[in-house]
Amino acid sequence: MPKVLISRRLPDSVLEAASKMFDMELRDKTAPMTPSEMRSGLALYDAIMPSLGDRFSAEIFAEFGRPRCKLLANFGVGINHIDVDAARAHGVKVTNTPGAVTDATADTAMTLILMSARRAGEGERLVRSGKWEGWHPTQMLGLHVTGKTVGIVGMGRIGQAIARRCHFGFGMEVLFFNRSPKTVEFPARQVDSLHDLAAAVDILVVATPGGAETHHLINADVLAAMQPHAHLVNIARGDVVEEAALITALEGRRIGGAGLDVYEFEPQVPDALRKLDNVTLLPHLGTSTLEVREAMGRMVLDNLAAHFAGKPLPNPV
Repeated sequence: MPKVLISRRLPDSVLEAASKMFDMELRDKTAPMTPSEMRSGLALYDAIMPSLGDRFSAEIFAEFGRPRCKLLANFGVGINHIDVDAARAHGVKVTNTPGAVTDATADTAMTLILMSARRAGEGERLVRSGKWEGWHPTQMLGLHVTGKTVGIVGMGRIGQAIARRCHFGFGMEVLFFNRSPKTVEFPARQVDSLHDLAAAVDILVVATPGGAETHHLINADVLAAMQPHAHLVNIARGDVVEEAALITALEGRRIGGAGLDVYEFEPQVPDALRKLDNVTLLPHLGTSTLEVREAMGRMVLDNLAAHFAGKPLPNPV
């Protein structure tokens, strides 16, 4: 049986299926793989299931000609932690799990939109503190979401799922910025300039893939273009947003607030960010439902099974 390394614990149903299909070894840790673990994995296993934080960089592959491992079956749709070109140069294929994550991630975006706009995190902390003095007409006034204008940065599967929820669920006008022209099946208008998009919307949602091309795409200039009442939501990758610039904008009350599920140096979250009341902070909950994680796991197994059977990969990168 092919020897496969699973880098993180998965739902029991997925691990049970994997154990029947492969000579499976589970790395039962929550922290990302270390460089030595990645190098030994490439040498000792026929395939590896990496995930977020397992940084298979060009340096990791550098000491190999053609490693024993011939497939990195990534658990997750984002693959900016894997140098795909370096993997390919060393004879290693890469797959991911698109589709399965779309709705759950879009739901998390809506959670952050509502929590940030309506100051839900701040309100919960007030109640838990025991200092809430009761309802009054000007208590914790936030931003009314229904009927507002949302800007989506990145109109892929997830961006479109967020836009649909905003339009059909909240009657919002949808504007979007995308690197290439995009036609969608619901009312939405593409804007040529990210700066112009930021200036026009009440809520700016980042849904673009991570990687070198989008590093610090949301920078100080984009944040400066946002309206003072507008909110920023990021469910993409942490380094798409220039975190230091966002902290400055929030500290200066230059924007209305922010909702974050990802961070530039995850899992490190700066003290300055954690101290702010005008930002909602979630611990990367984007796809955190049992059903979704099981579906992602099944996609990983499908990619592994196809690879070892010599069949076309369902989800090649």
